[in-house]
Amino acid sequence: MKDGIVIGSIVLSTQGRDKGMYFVAVEVGDGVVYLADGGMRRLAQPKKKNIKHVSDSGVVLDGISQKISQGKKVFDSEVKSALRQFQNQ
Repeated sequence: MKDGIVIGSIVLSTQGRDKGMYFVAVEVGDGVVYLADGGMRRLAQPKKKNIKHVSDSGVVLDGISQKISQGKKVFDSEVKSALRQFQNQ
C-alpha cells in the first residue's frame, strides 16, 4: 500500500480528468485503488485508479472504514458529506 492508503482513506487525484478532486478509497488492490465521492462516482460503481495517480491526505474516515470492512451498507450521502466537511477545514 502506497503511503498507507487503506479503506476509508481520503485521497487526492493527481492525474487524469479528475485531477485535484478528493475521493474516499473503498477498496485497495495490488497497484490499484477503487475510489468513490458519493456524487459522480458512487459506491456502486467506484473509479478504478492506479495507486501511483493518487496522493494520500493522511485522513481516514473511521466510521466509513468500519462499515465497509464489516459489510454494512454505506450511503453515498455519507461519503459526500464527509468529503465536504474535509474540504471545508
